[in-house]
Amino acid sequence: MSDKRNTRVVVIGLGRFGSSLAVELTRRGSDVLGIDSDPRLVQRYADELTHAVVADTTDGEVMRQLGVNEYQRAVVAIGTDLEASILTTSLLVDFDIPAIWAKAVSRQHGRILERIGAHHVVLPEHEMGERVAHLVTGRMLDYIEFEDDYAMIKTLAPEEAVGMPLGESRLRSKYGVTVVSVKRPGSGFTYATAETVIRPDDVLIVAGRTADVERLANQM
Repeated sequence: MSDKRNTRVVVIGLGRFGSSLAVELTRRGSDVLGIDSDPRLVQRYADELTHAVVADTTDGEVMRQLGVNEYQRAVVAIGTDLEASILTTSLLVDFDIPAIWAKAVSRQHGRILERIGAHHVVLPEHEMGERVAHLVTGRMLDYIEFEDDYAMIKTLAPEEAVGMPLGESRLRSKYGVTVVSVKRPGSGFTYATAETVIRPDDVLIVAGRTADVERLANQM
C-alpha cells in the first residue's frame, strides 16, 4: 500500500468544492497543487496548499510547464464554466492521467465528462441533496450510496429485530440486507454476527441494494 504522504494530487478550480477538497487532502498529508484562473482564490489558499498557482487550465502548454501531465491523480472542480470544465478534463485525458475525478453541475454535464474520459464524475449538490433527503424522511442517521446500486446506512435498530439474535431476525431474508456492524451506547462499533442480540438502543450499519436498504428504513 502506498504512503498517502507521497500522494500527489492536482486540484483544478478552487471554488467552494475544490478548495475544501484541496485543503482536506493537504491536511491528510497529500502533496496538492491547486490551480485556478482567479488570482484572489489562489492567494487565499496559497498558505494552506502545498502549491497554488494562477493558470489557464485549458492551455496544454501551460499545464505541461506546471508538470500536471506527470500527476497520477487529478480533480477538475470547475463549477459554472462548463466549457473550461470539459476542455480541462479532455486535456487531462490526453495526458493519460490514470485517475481523473470531475465535478459536474448536472447529469447532462456528467455524461459529457464521462464520454470524454473522466474516470469518476461527482455531482456534489445532487448527492448531498439526496443524502439529506434520506436522513430527513426516515430513521437513518447517515446514508452513503455507491456505484452499481449499492448503499450503506447508519440507522437505529428496527423494532422487529430487537431482543433476538441477528440470525433469527429475518432481516436478511425479508429485506435482502446485511447488518455489518452494531454500536452499543458508550462503546464503539463491533462486527455483527448471527449470534449478536439486538438491543433497543443499538445503532446498526446496514448494507445492501439501494432499494432494499430504503425499504428497511421506510418500515421503521
